[in-house]
Amino acid sequence: MTTERSWGSGVFEVSGTYLNTPSIGIPPAHAAEAVGRAVERWRTGANGAPEFDEAVHLGRDGFARMVGVPAGTVAIGATASSLIGMVAAGLPDGARVLTAKNDFTSVVFPFAAQAHRGITVTETALADLPAEAPGYDLVAVSVAQSADGALADLDALRAAGVPVLLDATQAAGWLPLRLDWADWVVAAGYKWLLAPRGAAWMAVHPRALERTVPVAANWYGAQDPWEATYGLPLRLADSARRFDLSPVWLAQVGAAAALSYLGELDLEAVHAHCVGLANSLRRGLGLPEANSAIVSFDADVERLAAAGIRAAARAGKARTGFFVYNTASDVERILHALE
Repeated sequence: MTTERSWGSGVFEVSGTYLNTPSIGIPPAHAAEAVGRAVERWRTGANGAPEFDEAVHLGRDGFARMVGVPAGTVAIGATASSLIGMVAAGLPDGARVLTAKNDFTSVVFPFAAQAHRGITVTETALADLPAEAPGYDLVAVSVAQSADGALADLDALRAAGVPVLLDATQAAGWLPLRLDWADWVVAAGYKWLLAPRGAAWMAVHPRALERTVPVAANWYGAQDPWEATYGLPLRLADSARRFDLSPVWLAQVGAAAALSYLGELDLEAVHAHCVGLANSLRRGLGLPEANSAIVSFDADVERLAAAGIRAAARAGKARTGFFVYNTASDVERILHALE
């Protein structure tokens, strides 16, 4: 059964009890409709490539607002790992990277893949990252852990005085953020940012520009993309746009609409709503409260699915996430299914 729910100007068509936003977000109807119109124009040959530049611009600006950075520092991409790969390529030979134990592999694999240059990646407990950071060349960590929603201590990481890469994929959208202090901030858009898969962004602090390598340099990263489609010399933008990857057009159309919608919301109210529902579930399960919209607990995901509840199995537990299209009735249904 599909239920229509709304928050602000966004209308959502939710099938069953949907608690799987940490895997795939549900777009507001107008964002899906925008993609549908773009598909129809594609189907009939009505699209021109430059027409998508406005969507890219809106998505870039929207991401900047979500993570609290200047729009001019943001590069576009398709996946978090491909963007992080540019950071990994810029590390000097023999660099030491510190990360949280069992962080999402898109955060850590790009650095581990540089082992042939003597780069090492060390895992430690999330809570120990700030204390252990001195002596490392980089700390790379998710703002909210994918497996259980645990939050990194951002204030302590900022005070540690070590370059920091933050993956905000599981935080941006429900958690108010101001990350303009970090060297790099990356996020994929298809979860809490409600975009189609194929849209991602990376904010690059000005002090980190020369420590980032455009390993996938292409025409869209040029100072003027439409004047750089053929031949040498290399002529990349002098800002973070030099790291732009050629846009996935339809994904950028959806991202522009979704991020424009999210930018209209009071994120403090969104945070209170999402964490409030998550803590209601935690209390019902006898778990301690936390400041996260993601809840991980012992349960059989197939049993939940049989009750019409969409969740995910992660790290041996059931993982749920609460967003603007969730209500107290979703908490009641999952507690009833677990009785």
